Amino acid sequence: MAKVYKKTSGNESIALYLGKRDFVDHVESVDVVDGVIKVDPAELDGRKVWVYLACAFRYGSDDLDVIGLSFRKDIWVKRVQIYPVVGTKPANTPMQEALLKKCGDQGHPFTFTIDTNLPCSVGLQPAPEDAGKSCGVDYEVKAYIAKEADDPDEKISKKDTCRLIIRKIQFAPGKVGAGPKADISKNFMMSDKPVHLEASIEKELYFHGDPIPVNVKINNETTKVVKKIKITVEQTTEVLLYQSDKYSKTVFTEEFAEEIKGESTLEKTFTVIPLLSNNKEKRGLAVDGRLKDEDTNLASTTIIRPGMDKGMQGIMVSYKIKVNLLVSSGGLLGGLTARVLT
Repeated sequence: MAKVYKKTSGNESIALYLGKRDFVDHVESVDVVDGVIKVDPAELDGRKVWVYLACAFRYGSDDLDVIGLSFRKDIWVKRVQIYPVVGTKPANTPMQEALLKKCGDQGHPFTFTIDTNLPCSVGLQPAPEDAGKSCGVDYEVKAYIAKEADDPDEKISKKDTCRLIIRKIQFAPGKVGAGPKADISKNFMMSDKPVHLEASIEKELYFHGDPIPVNVKINNETTKVVKKIKITVEQTTEVLLYQSDKYSKTVFTEEFAEEIKGESTLEKTFTVIPLLSNNKEKRGLAVDGRLKDEDTNLASTTIIRPGMDKGMQGIMVSYKIKVNLLVSSGGLLGGLTARVLT
């Protein structure tokens, strides 16, 4: 185990240990969240120790919570009593065995299984001048001291809690289908023949940072000249929980100086690489969940499986590649969609 993630409560009565903070959604299953809570019972005063895993949608900073409004909506929560121990515990995982060696006799293991229909960690990129936590879906493991697991009348002090943010990240499916293809034709004034444009990509799925070859075929049957080819990648984000909000932002655009004269053809492959590093200033861009100030990527495409509730996804993300031709007397648009995943 290369690194241990640890968070201790303010009163030092409990400490949370995790061996990792990224948990992979393999489509059919999700990595088990396994950790250990170290408990010093001396200061519990008859109270119990609990741990929960919560998936929540955040749509405002905690600093704005000044009139009793909550800017966080829990999508899914599971709670487990850690101390005193109740019932039988499953066998420890290798990760828990390693963590228990660091905790000693006061260590108590816990395990959570994340439902496969829950969203992956995703956030909306704030503007450079914005402060506080950004809008998005996150996962939190929190240990706390309380008399009951979830009593709304019981006030839990911050010094009696410790928490770590974790990420549920999307893993690309093993089978990758063929890529999409789109074609369009357009007639121009004073010309009885059209310009044909066909665009395609080889597969429907690409990893972050992978070059995406876009195959372009042009048949210019007119007497006009195609002056440029413009390729754009758009990210479409749909926010589902707090309001119906859907918008698109360009994450890549480039013009290629390819001249196709009248009554001629062109068949060529152009490479595009959409990267977050080129879009750092765009507020509202969907990005994969971020831990503190670590680098992240453009958000992965949301995979909706049969039977899944779209409303539980919080934020849905998709991508589209557009190919435009600049013709001497007007523009011609062709479009195709592509999935971009981690």
